[in-house]
Amino acid sequence: MIDRAGLAEFLRRRRESLQPEDVGLPRGQRRRTTGLRREEVATLCHISTDYYSRLERERGPHPSEQMIASIAQGLHLSLDERDHLFRLAGHNPPTRGATSEHISPGLLRIFDRLADTPAEIVTELGETLRQTPLGVALTGDLTRYQGPARSIGYRWFTDPATRALYHPDDHALHSRVFASGLRRTVTLRGPDSWAAHLQRLLLDRSEEFRTVWSEHEIGVRYNGVKRFMHPEIGALELTCQILLDPDQAHSLLVYTAVPGSESYEKMQLLSVIGTQHITLSS
Repeated sequence: MIDRAGLAEFLRRRRESLQPEDVGLPRGQRRRTTGLRREEVATLCHISTDYYSRLERERGPHPSEQMIASIAQGLHLSLDERDHLFRLAGHNPPTRGATSEHISPGLLRIFDRLADTPAEIVTELGETLRQTPLGVALTGDLTRYQGPARSIGYRWFTDPATRALYHPDDHALHSRVFASGLRRTVTLRGPDSWAAHLQRLLLDRSEEFRTVWSEHEIGVRYNGVKRFMHPEIGALELTCQILLDPDQAHSLLVYTAVPGSESYEKMQLLSVIGTQHITLSS
């Protein structure tokens, strides 16, 4: 059963312990609140201020598991804190490890400081969990996909619009990288894993995947540079740096251009254009 008093107290304590800069928000002037404001937490959790306020006042409906997961992520909770929050709300905590989509506070703190850089947090199957605004401007909103299409490897072999974002000369390498990475994950997670399910779907739906998969390649990687074909500003050469969170099997991908290069100038333009002209099919 839900522990309303315990839930309300825990939420208040966590909110008051966080500062705006801890979660990527501006501090602003004349700030008198200890910690974050309720409306700031509500924005981070993608819920209404009224709904969140009622939880802190021991009121409102019984929050769903999805709602609690959103609150746990918005408050930048650790896994132990997340599990505690679920139990206070009367739910069993989600599983940990490779299938978990709860991003660690440390990775989020780094991500929150990359507002002026294209960056994204992805799972080991290339499912995008978070993107910076400039990341969305570069590739479109990759968090909108559902089901198998959440994986960029799956989209690569089944959705031509995905390939339009990358230089045609690199398509063969992308195919090899995605197949190689999926093979590693299937071996690591086993035949009953989501990775194995994606493998079976792709073997059934893509002749190219069947061909590349039959090569049994392992360890195929990029050279550190990815070439994009942006619909508004054209070709871009960006260096991709990766920070791995081994406990959650999540990676932070950060894209940068060499200062003074043509791609660097185009990235400056992209920061002005923003997302207004990104129209990719789903």
